[in-house]
Amino acid sequence: MNIRCETSIDYPAIAQVNTLAFGQDNEAKLIDKIRHSNRYIPELSLVAEIESTIIGYILFSYIDLVDEQTLQVLGLAPLAIHPQFQRQGIGSALIKAGLEIAEAKKEAIVVVLGHPEFYTRFGFQPSIIYGIESPFPVPKEFFMVKTLQSYQERYKAKVVYPPAFDGV
Repeated sequence: MNIRCETSIDYPAIAQVNTLAFGQDNEAKLIDKIRHSNRYIPELSLVAEIESTIIGYILFSYIDLVDEQTLQVLGLAPLAIHPQFQRQGIGSALIKAGLEIAEAKKEAIVVVLGHPEFYTRFGFQPSIIYGIESPFPVPKEFFMVKTLQSYQERYKAKVVYPPAFDGV
């Protein structure tokens, strides 16, 4: 398996993987909206491929923490693996690769809405531990953050997702 940054040639395959993984095209539309926004980070839009076939995808993009000031942090969404390749460690490999790049870029926090059984394996913890509030009415254990080496205590605020996330 090879993990690399996406290219424009990959867009149709990425959309297909997301649509198959989620059973709808909302995430594929989200990715396209983010790509066309100032929140897109090309080096954090990663594909996993086997024999030149894309089987997985992960996107980290900028979202906001809003309090007295607004700070940009990373949001992890979506993570999608082709159904035929799920539960084989591909999602884990994509997360690890993305987190390494985020650390190298000196990012401070990654925010995710997801299954705690999965994401806690990578150091994600409920956001409330850090004083970071979810914008969604979800159980607290599903809205998580992972602090990176550049994290500082000043990152206490409410998460605000950019307009690209509307309708997802």
